[in-house]
Amino acid sequence: MANPVYIKIVEDIKQKVNSAELKPGDTVPPETALCREYGVSRMTVRKGLAILANEGYIFSVPGKGSYVKKPEVNKYTLFYDEMNNLINSVDKARLLEVTIIMPDEKLADELQTTRNKHVIMIRRLFYTDGVPVAYDIKYLLYNKGMPVVEKEIEQATFQEMVSGSMPIFALKKRISISAQVPSEEIKRYLNIGDELALLVVEQKLYNNENKPIGIGLTYYRGDYIKLQGNSE
Repeated sequence: MANPVYIKIVEDIKQKVNSAELKPGDTVPPETALCREYGVSRMTVRKGLAILANEGYIFSVPGKGSYVKKPEVNKYTLFYDEMNNLINSVDKARLLEVTIIMPDEKLADELQTTRNKHVIMIRRLFYTDGVPVAYDIKYLLYNKGMPVVEKEIEQATFQEMVSGSMPIFALKKRISISAQVPSEEIKRYLNIGDELALLVVEQKLYNNENKPIGIGLTYYRGDYIKLQGNSE
């Protein structure tokens, strides 16, 4: 089955951009010209242009037309799975603690809540072949009547922990990564010394109203994690 004409418009313009026939800032042929060239309606042409804009190839200026967008050369898509990375897979998670706490000022501020609201704290250790490779701590806003099932929490990813209260597809996520010197507590849990740095991954989960619902911090041994990002 042949592709719809608007897909051909998309592929043709992409080819011209990728071959430098059309350069950043160049004008994309106007809708009327594209209608004539492909023998289609404006609606079909606009559908193709909308796809190109959504994928970052072009941008539109009302009343003027569409232009080739300058590529974001420093933008990468990072793939992150807290249980698996390029050089290691977690084969066991051990639950250390599940408790309900009153947040301190910093945590309350990050969760956009008050210090008299309850927060669930979950602490775990991740293992590979019997070796502790990461210390994991999660903070979730507590709702009255919210079930806390330890068996399910022990092996769950962060997104799975909140999937009972809202669909995973509705979640918005933000991630930050840093290198840190391990604290005495983490050195004990991971059986490491001062010479081994940690890669710390912080995840923040937001609902569809852009309100934070959870914060996760995973402290990986630096020799057991490698992350990769790809440009579009």
